[in-house]
Amino acid sequence: MTTYPLPETARKPPVVAEAADVRPPGRWAMILVVATEAAFFAYLLFSYYYLASMAREPWPPDGPLRLHLSLPNTIVLLASSATAQWAEWSARRGNRSAVLSGLLVTLLLGIAFLVVQGLEYSEQRFGPTTDAYGSLFFTITGFHGAHVLVGLIMLAVVSTRAAMGHFQPGRHLAVSNAVLYWHFVDAVWLAVFITLYLSPRLI
Repeated sequence: MTTYPLPETARKPPVVAEAADVRPPGRWAMILVVATEAAFFAYLLFSYYYLASMAREPWPPDGPLRLHLSLPNTIVLLASSATAQWAEWSARRGNRSAVLSGLLVTLLLGIAFLVVQGLEYSEQRFGPTTDAYGSLFFTITGFHGAHVLVGLIMLAVVSTRAAMGHFQPGRHLAVSNAVLYWHFVDAVWLAVFITLYLSPRLI
């Protein structure tokens, strides 16, 4: 009985690359997650503005929050967004070392942000149960900090995969999704910073 060799395509399953003009399901899933979380923070910030408009006492009760920690911390988080984007661009070009460097720097900046946020908490003269303002402040910033922590976990996982050489041009969806989530975290902080730290100075 004569046997014939299998075609090359039959012996080796083809590597499916992410199509450049079609968003894979995983990308749409992350977009939906970001949209849902954005709505959640929109509700929180709406609550802040609503209670501020109804307050009969000074708002915030102790005057505007200081900027000596929050402003540099905002710059740190914005810088982390730039390094995250650098990592994604490097993934598109297949630059493994640059991907890993960008992700690790983003991780360090994100950790620094949480540390400084903790220092700012320790300086506040009010707590979550002091009054409505204190409850809103710690709820809004606390939930944002939790999202930063989730983003850091995502970046740590992606960094590990990058170190193992899992990504290449056309196959870097995990990097793109992690960076998209991190951009969302940064954008939310800008809204939080404007609401909690800057808007009281404009009223």
